[in-house]
Amino acid sequence: MSEDNDAVELDDDAETEAVDAAVEEEADTTEEPTADAAAEEASADAETDATAEADAGDDAAEEDEEDASPFDDDVMPDDDVDLLIPVEDYLSAGVHIGTQQKTKDMERFIHRVRDDGLYVLDVSTTDQRIRTAADFLENYNPEQILVTSSRQYGRFPAEKFADAIGARARTGRFIPGTLTNPDYAGYIEPDVVVVTDPIGDAQAVKEAITVGIPVIAMCDSNNQLSNVDLVIPTNNKGRRALSVVYWLLANETLDRRGADTVFALEDFEDEL
Repeated sequence: MSEDNDAVELDDDAETEAVDAAVEEEADTTEEPTADAAAEEASADAETDATAEADAGDDAAEEDEEDASPFDDDVMPDDDVDLLIPVEDYLSAGVHIGTQQKTKDMERFIHRVRDDGLYVLDVSTTDQRIRTAADFLENYNPEQILVTSSRQYGRFPAEKFADAIGARARTGRFIPGTLTNPDYAGYIEPDVVVVTDPIGDAQAVKEAITVGIPVIAMCDSNNQLSNVDLVIPTNNKGRRALSVVYWLLANETLDRRGADTVFALEDFEDEL
């Protein structure tokens, strides 16, 4: 598979299904029984003291295995980084799971590639970029911040984010001329735009560049960054991943303003 910017992109729905399947696979901790209970009981009755001692060691190993994370937790180069939330919370939401494609632009945000071909985003960078974006947004009047999401799973958390920080939201299809045509009834003049996906929100990005306002974008491994000013590397296709990133960005932005309001993750999760 070609890894350059000219690579033919996979169908968006298929890409989303692959990412969702990977998240579900990692979150599934159910184990099937490996032996018949009756056989195990009979075997236990016949154990010698030496074998019983070995079994005790096996039991200890099993307990350690149960305590271990059910996720593939190789998601950042430094395990000692102080994150906004436990790394397990990032993993359970699939924030780290990219697509099966990468662009040269996104290469620096990728930690590794999995055996199934999905790229793994560096969670520590995602965490740091959320903080950086909050620092950036603090400089703007809330009502001059515009949040967009044409992607279905991003619409609810984007709208919740806008409501939480006092910004404006345009979700669903972005009407051409929203930022560039003063004669359009829905024309607005924001000072900064936050987009859920530079591909799905290409019209919003194009118009922001035309009128010269900065773009903060949530970018997956397959995004190009030529028109993006501040990148938040993340799975921008998954429902739970987008909820987590918008939730953290809202709370961090409010924290920079000295607000006492703190939202719960559940506030940003849309019901299926």
